[in-house]
Amino acid sequence: MAGLLTVVLAAGKGTRMKSALPKVLHRVGGKSMLQHVLDAANKAGSEKNIVVVGFGGQTVKEAIGSQAEFVVQEEQLGTGHAVMQAEQLLKEFDGTVMVLCGDTPLLQGDLIAKLYNEHKQAGAKATVLTAKMPDATGYGRIIRTANGAVRKIVEQKDASAEELLVDEVNSGIYCFECAALFESLAKLNCNNAQGEYYLTDVLEILGKENEKVWAVVADDYEQTLGINSRVQLAGAEHILRRRKTIELMDQGVTIMDPASTFVDMQVTVGKDTIIYPFTWLEGSTTIGESCEIGPNSRFMDTTIGNNVTAHFSYAHECVIADDVIMGPYVHLRPATKIAKGVKIGNFVEVKNSTVGEGSKLPHLSYIGDTDIGSGVNMGCGTITVNYDGKHKFRSTIEDDAFVGCNSNLVSPVTIGKGAYVGAGSTITKDVPPAALGIGRARQTNIEGWRDKRK
Repeated sequence: MAGLLTVVLAAGKGTRMKSALPKVLHRVGGKSMLQHVLDAANKAGSEKNIVVVGFGGQTVKEAIGSQAEFVVQEEQLGTGHAVMQAEQLLKEFDGTVMVLCGDTPLLQGDLIAKLYNEHKQAGAKATVLTAKMPDATGYGRIIRTANGAVRKIVEQKDASAEELLVDEVNSGIYCFECAALFESLAKLNCNNAQGEYYLTDVLEILGKENEKVWAVVADDYEQTLGINSRVQLAGAEHILRRRKTIELMDQGVTIMDPASTFVDMQVTVGKDTIIYPFTWLEGSTTIGESCEIGPNSRFMDTTIGNNVTAHFSYAHECVIADDVIMGPYVHLRPATKIAKGVKIGNFVEVKNSTVGEGSKLPHLSYIGDTDIGSGVNMGCGTITVNYDGKHKFRSTIEDDAFVGCNSNLVSPVTIGKGAYVGAGSTITKDVPPAALGIGRARQTNIEGWRDKRK
């Protein structure tokens, strides 16, 4: 079988991260580093992805699932040794193997597609993606022949003083013809400063056998950056966030201050929407056109329609329809659906509930496990009492009902269509349609009480 497959190196612990979590699963731009790499591979046309795991391998497998096949590198004996672990899965393959690093989340599909295409056009047995680094410290240097061909890649610890002056470095990303790769891997030794089997030595082996070894220089060195520490992770976050905000602005979104706006890579936003400072848009969030979002708002895995205004609001795993006005200080919890034209005012929390078209929750309310119809007015301070200490219960408030201020609706209870609830009531029984429900003690005034108290 010909074509393109990838082997992604993801076995390292990442000791500089100082974390119990495998390095490649640290999140940046809303996804794990490894997920970014797999997404880029798929965009470049990879037909199958093989991930080499080691430290925390089971955790990596659970995070990635069926997106890849996995092989285990029990001992971390170098990059060449890591690729050797995939040999059994590639026995019947006679196409191109692209080797990627699981800690390069800035990598994009277009760049590695270019690497693959130029590798095939050159008719090379191996092609390395290189970059011109402002600071090459720590990277393997690309050593070329007089005519510009790649002669070898020398690791920092094995480089001479002259070789250390080279600023073209190895990205750790390669294309190999499968048969040539494993024939060369069989010839590796670990006679180097690290005592490891270097994948880079494969290029030198092929060169000595007069096979063509090619190189493609990345136009943007940032895409090749590997992440090895929390500081570098923050730097990658900054780059991804910059890319995303530029993408959205180019699509017609106004972002008042990109430096204080945090948008995950998979978020979509419609044109003419304005995003105010200190807004977080995370996960699979989708925002429609002509909205005003923020300031100081956070939306996670939430779908928002058109013409929505949301100030100082937090919503996660919710659906918000067109023309909704919400905030300040609104919290929408998972499984909440807000219909068109709803108004939700300050200090309101809604959980696992539906709110019908044109209804109002103006202020200071908790609505949990409740189905609210259209045209309903929930008075200030209304609470749905949905929990008895063991079980959650659901209530229904039908169309055009009016619930007075400071009311407690003890679930399960139904407020009928067009019904009223008197202010200050605790409602424990259903209120029929068009009826008035009052549940409060009769007022008693004690004359002269102040003087008796003294």
